[in-house]
Amino acid sequence: MFQKILVANRAEIASRIIKTARRMGIATVAVYSDADAGALHVRLADDAIRLGPAPAIESYLRNDLILAAAKVSGAQAIHPGYGFLSENADFAEQCAATNIAFIGPKPDAIRAMGLKDRAKAIALEAGAPVLPGYWQADQSQAVLHEAALSIGFPLLVKAVAGGGGRGIRRVDSIDELVGAVSAARREAAGAFGDDRVMLEKLVLNPRHIEVQVFGDSHGNVVHLFERDCSIQRRRQKLIEEAPAPGVSPEVRAHLTAAAIKIAKAVQYQNAGTVEFVADGTGPLTTEGFWFLEMNTRLQVEHPVTEAITGLDLVEWQLRVAAGEELPLTQNQIALNGWAIEARLVAEDPAKGFLPSSGLIEHFDLAGPGLRLDAGFSAGDFVPDSYDSLLAKAICHGETRAEAVSALADVLEGAVVVGPAVNAGFVARVLRHPTFTAGTADTGFLDSYAADVATPVYDDPRRVALAALAHWQLADAKPRASRSPWHKIDGWRLNAPARRTIWFEVNGQERAASVIGNDESLAVSIGGVTSVFQRSAISLTDVDSIAVSDGARVIRAKVSGNGVDVFDRGERFTYRYPQPGAHADEAEASDAVVAPLPGKVAMLHVGTGQAVTKGMALAVLEAMKMEHTLNATRDGVISEIRISPGAQVKAGDVLIRLEALAEGQAA
Repeated sequence: MFQKILVANRAEIASRIIKTARRMGIATVAVYSDADAGALHVRLADDAIRLGPAPAIESYLRNDLILAAAKVSGAQAIHPGYGFLSENADFAEQCAATNIAFIGPKPDAIRAMGLKDRAKAIALEAGAPVLPGYWQADQSQAVLHEAALSIGFPLLVKAVAGGGGRGIRRVDSIDELVGAVSAARREAAGAFGDDRVMLEKLVLNPRHIEVQVFGDSHGNVVHLFERDCSIQRRRQKLIEEAPAPGVSPEVRAHLTAAAIKIAKAVQYQNAGTVEFVADGTGPLTTEGFWFLEMNTRLQVEHPVTEAITGLDLVEWQLRVAAGEELPLTQNQIALNGWAIEARLVAEDPAKGFLPSSGLIEHFDLAGPGLRLDAGFSAGDFVPDSYDSLLAKAICHGETRAEAVSALADVLEGAVVVGPAVNAGFVARVLRHPTFTAGTADTGFLDSYAADVATPVYDDPRRVALAALAHWQLADAKPRASRSPWHKIDGWRLNAPARRTIWFEVNGQERAASVIGNDESLAVSIGGVTSVFQRSAISLTDVDSIAVSDGARVIRAKVSGNGVDVFDRGERFTYRYPQPGAHADEAEASDAVVAPLPGKVAMLHVGTGQAVTKGMALAVLEAMKMEHTLNATRDGVISEIRISPGAQVKAGDVLIRLEALAEGQAA
């Protein structure tokens, strides 16, 4: 077994690998960019080595720097985690050439399955079911056009290389093909350095079901059952579970057999995942699933497999990479209960899942039986240079219903101050009847967007709670005098305490009138009065309160410029009015601003060009995603302050519009 390994990754997965290595008595070396100098994975490791600046291309994707770090640290092996260099065959070969073990499959297997076109050919030869499509070498538009007509619509344009949901576009008619191919090529080239695409028949009501496989250097290959990863946004997974709901023993036998065939076809070693798409229009059948691709690495969702098998897959990875046989045979691997995982990500579902970055001031996620695989903690800064994953919350139960309910409870109690997070959104998905029934497919978020949308922001009771927190915490602060005349809660002799507190709610100032006595506090906003019993209010910190409100607990936290209310996993921020806070709305509407930091990937317009409301003006690239900026109204481009490749900050004015001249058409 290795004495020291280098973890060539960051955040959550790096921290998770380090913990297993430590349990096994293996020393660890972390690597970091300038953006991650104080990150959790750096603090957890026995040693840490700087790679370079924040951009991944200058740090985490630098083969030479990582190999040099391994050599200088004395590491005998490199664990790539997932993403970055985890499926880079050249890097795996370079490791072998320098006598450093690569904790993953052999380079030939990575190459064979890393390109979707070649992987499909291998699957077909192995006897696994494959969807109709086009994945040949000729990439001309004419050939793709004819292939699309032959396959039929709807179909998917998919990048040949890479993964993570990038480089994929849906096409519903031949008129959409050129634009979809262009967008997929651009995204694939930027993400994977390979702009080749393939076409694939789109399964309506698809479910994403995958099988965890493991192989060793002694010819053994086993499966560790299946997972369902159908809840996705932007074709990236949000919720994963094991086993997959609705999979009968017969269907499971067919799924796992197909996965084993594919793994054996490439003499697979170490951890891998064979992904299938299944027809979710009805009960799953042995004929209703098809091979998608194989991920030649550890998956983000591996903890749910660990939960139902009682195994540590990272430990298995280390043992296999060290030349050991698989710890168990297929007959020794048993399925126990059900596990659900939610990805806690720094993004705002109410704003189209816009990524969010910044300082995490407070991070509280807890509950009975919770496994939390976190890459950040309070005091850490979430950079905008990488993906938005903060942590993974995993709950296990004897039944699916127990696991789902436990995870929803955890997420509804989340208190995260800093970047926007998706805890409340995911909790609402978990509570949705379609999800609890186990029939959700990959189109769930499109079909039920209204059902799981962010609750009303200006709900009077939440604003009332913000006012209550301000009142209680101001009253709880130490004061030099204990005289009632010096109290700041509005106390008056022979009268109830009164105070009016102002907040900005959705850009408008709202007044909350508070009246209190020894038993209760009444808060009135816009004619709606909420009454809080003092016995239901507790101070949880010097700047936080918790209020028992029926079957749930609502929390509020006071900061220097407002109050954050946490209710069912959502954070509602109510700021104190500031002088000059209300900008000229007419002027603001003319400005197209950057919603987040990023790089300008494309500019679609020029100065003087007439545009219509909703028209795409530019594309920003941030946190591994593309974000299209659209015109807020009809008008004429009066000013452009950006160019392709430029870096912008959140709030920067990028483009300005002016009104159309009389009689001028957009």
